[in-house]
Formats: sequence, structure tokens, C-alpha cells
Amino acid sequence: MQRALRACVERPPWPRRHLARAAAMAEDRDRDVYKVPPTRTPVFERTSSLPNPATFIQTAFSYIVDAPVTFVREWIERQQAKNKYYYYHQKFRRVPDLSECLEGDYLCFYEAEAQWRRDRMVDQEIVEIVRERLGACKHREGPNQFQNCAKEAELLAQVTKAYQDRYGDLGVHGNARTCLMKQKHRMMEERKAQASASE
Repeated sequence: MQRALRACVERPPWPRRHLARAAAMAEDRDRDVYKVPPTRTPVFERTSSLPNPATFIQTAFSYIVDAPVTFVREWIERQQAKNKYYYYHQKFRRVPDLSECLEGDYLCFYEAEAQWRRDRMVDQEIVEIVRERLGACKHREGPNQFQNCAKEAELLAQVTKAYQDRYGDLGVHGNARTCLMKQKHRMMEERKAQASASE
């Protein structure tokens, strides 16, 4: 065993004649066939005396369009950096409802109408968000949607019913006054139903 190891260490894996042949092939190779790659990028030699139109168009675009726009944008950014303004969601204060306005107080009527329109948009977004959550749950659960998405479906039913009770059947031209009248009629119908049920 030791003799075999000593022979492997002392003897190179390649015979000397193979190494000599490889060295001779490296020296005698044909330089025209195996060209050495260029060490530097070759200089582009122009074949025509005319200027390149792409370079001219690029330079003209840079000076005519890009430079003025960049200058104006940088000037605006410098002006905005002096006066920092932080953007937040606008919070409107709550104003009296239409039922609390005095007769002939048109400013109160206008504020109540604007507040009603904002509330309607918020309620529409709430319904849309709950509907998107239910759709995402159905897509995620697949065949098990009736079991795993029951809570989202019940929430959507409640939100839709509340929205329909308040804003349903008002039409496109619904406003705060018609919504208030609808709620008044609904409350009167509920009282009549309770009175008839108690008798």
C-alpha cells in the first residue's frame, strides 16, 4: 500500500512526452487560425462623411425638450423643498342634520346636503370593500366557499340591507331631503306594524 502511494506521489499523472508535445503545439500554432482577441475596443471607422442623423436628433431632443423640462422640474422641486406640505385626508367637521336646520337657513341646508353626499359615498365604499373581501374569500377557498366564507357573506348581507334601507329607491337625483322623507315613512310604517301586531 505504501509503495503504491509513493509511486503516485513521485510519478506525475501525465508522461513527460505528452507534456512536451502539448508545449510544442502551443508554440507552433497557426496565428492566423487562432487569432488573439483584441485587448481594446476597436475604434469605429466612419465610412461616410455625412453626420449620423441619430446623433443629431438625440442632441436636438436633449437641448430642445429634455433640458427645459428638467430645468423647470428641478426649479419646482427646489421651491417645494423650501415649503414642505404634508398631504393628509381631509377631515370635515360634522354639521347639523337636515332635521336640525331652522326654516329658511339655506346655509345649513347646503352643509347638510354636502354632508349627506359624503356619507353616501363613504357607505358606497364600505359596501364595495365588503364585496371585494367576499370575492377574494370565494376565490381563495374555491369549493369550500359556502363554509369558510359564511361570515363575509353575512356581513355583506347586513351592509347591503343597511345601505338599501337608507339610500334605496332614491334614484339618481336623490338628496338629503328625500332620504329624510324616506326614513320618516319607514319609521311610520314600522310603528303602524307594531301597533297592529300589539292589537
